[in-house]
Amino acid sequence: MPVVVHDDVSFDPFNAGATYQTVVGDAAGSTPFRLGIQTSSPGYRTPLHSHPYMEALTVVEGEGEAWMEGVEVFPIKPGMTLVFPAHVRHWFRALGTRPLKTYGIHASPHRVVIEHEE
Repeated sequence: MPVVVHDDVSFDPFNAGATYQTVVGDAAGSTPFRLGIQTSSPGYRTPLHSHPYMEALTVVEGEGEAWMEGVEVFPIKPGMTLVFPAHVRHWFRALGTRPLKTYGIHASPHRVVIEHEE
C-alpha cells in the first residue's frame, strides 16, 4: 500500500448527510493509525462524540464550525488542523453551500467513536 488513489477507495457505511472513506487502515487493525476522508453535506453535523485516543482533523475544502470541551464554538476552513485529545468531547459541522471535506487521523488501528448525549 505505498500509494493510495482516493478515487479507488470505497465508501464506508456512515451517517446520513456524510460519506467516509478509510484511506489507511482496515477492520483487522493492521496499521498503527487510521486515516479517513469525510465529506459532509452543507448543514451536516457530527454527533457529540469522543475517542479513547488523539484525533487530528484537517479541513481540506469547504467551511464550517467546531466545538470541543473547554473551547467556544469556532469557525473552521481549509488550512486548519484541529487536534482533539483523547476522551475530549467534540463535534463539527458543515456550513455554507459547499460540502466540508476533512482528513481525520486516528491514533489507533481501529476507529472508535463514543457518542454522548447533548
